[in-house]
Amino acid sequence: MSAVLNCNITFIGGGNMAQALIGGLIARGLPATRITVSDPVEKVRLMLAEKDLHVTDDNAAAIRDADIVVFAVKPQVFAGILKPLKGQLEGKLVISIVAGAEISTIASILETGRIVRVMPNTPALVQTGAHGLFANEAVTAQDRELASQVLASTGLTIWVNSEAQIDAVTAVSGSGPAYFFYMMESMIRAGKNLGLDEKVATALTLQTALGAAQMAITSASSPAELRRNVTSPNGTTQAAIEVFDHAHISQNIQAALAAAQKRSQELAQELSDSIK
Repeated sequence: MSAVLNCNITFIGGGNMAQALIGGLIARGLPATRITVSDPVEKVRLMLAEKDLHVTDDNAAAIRDADIVVFAVKPQVFAGILKPLKGQLEGKLVISIVAGAEISTIASILETGRIVRVMPNTPALVQTGAHGLFANEAVTAQDRELASQVLASTGLTIWVNSEAQIDAVTAVSGSGPAYFFYMMESMIRAGKNLGLDEKVATALTLQTALGAAQMAITSASSPAELRRNVTSPNGTTQAAIEVFDHAHISQNIQAALAAAQKRSQELAQELSDSIK
């Protein structure tokens, strides 16, 4: 973590994900005075200024002294933010957490290839994120380490071998939290239908999800093995799993993630077309 602590980092966009990364970096020892945030919303700037961060609404001024520039904005405003910064990122590492923004698209506008593309996910807000990263050959090993350190402040970082795999990362972990929330919703509703108070059903469901995840992370056994271990022959768990199997739940999950991947590819193409 020591290398990133000596860097000046600018965030273009001060929303939830930027705030999560900023909080993680400060917790790991980066002085708040080394962080600059540019955001058009005065309320956001005032809130961040209270944390001793440098704040501005001038993107060009914000990046002037930066070693690392993190773009954390909505895809629909990305082109408008990038174009005025053309040619101003020389010597700076660019990290983009903008959904659908391909490296070639960013590079063509900024005139730099020193870009790391990241697909984060929302559990970064509670320091348990899962981030997929990709960089091309213009990014050095030192730059990769810096990018890892920035993202590791809020969770797991995994480098993928091709930019196309970012679409798969989007399907698995980028959108993944919603799948688990969907399962939680369904279990809570089922608990209520079975006679439990909503608060009881919620508490049991959430703790079970947390416990299952912790077991899967810490155990030497695979999730499939862990499932088999708690599925006694002719028992209650088997009765439930058989209903899942009869409804082709596993196949539907495969189809759902394939749909998410396809939509990620489409969004990337739409963003690329809009910027050209």
